[in-house]
Amino acid sequence: QVQLVESGGGAVQAGGSLRLSCVLSGRTVTVDAVGWYRQAPGKQRELVAEMHNSGRKTYADSVKGRFTISRDTGKKTVYLEMKSLKSEDTAVYYCQAWGIGSGYVKHEFWGQGTQVTVAS
Repeated sequence: QVQLVESGGGAVQAGGSLRLSCVLSGRTVTVDAVGWYRQAPGKQRELVAEMHNSGRKTYADSVKGRFTISRDTGKKTVYLEMKSLKSEDTAVYYCQAWGIGSGYVKHEFWGQGTQVTVAS
């Protein structure tokens, strides 16, 4: 099992910045990738950014050029640097980690979420 704890959410004015952090613990050696998802009220949860152990990164089109995902392996922490925030970025942000276990079974782990509110 892998546990994830997010922090860094809050309220900010449009155009501002926030940095989210996610600390991983437990069997982190089983993790192949980490990512950030978000869910706005009345909407489905969507992928914001993902980073594989290879270093390959994926971003949602809506955040490209504004958000950056990074990972401090030594501190077992994943970051999401968010700049030029817009009101439509308002959502609960979730940290996620996944890995492929024996039998090619994908295991997913989620944090509890942290609220980001962007005032226009």
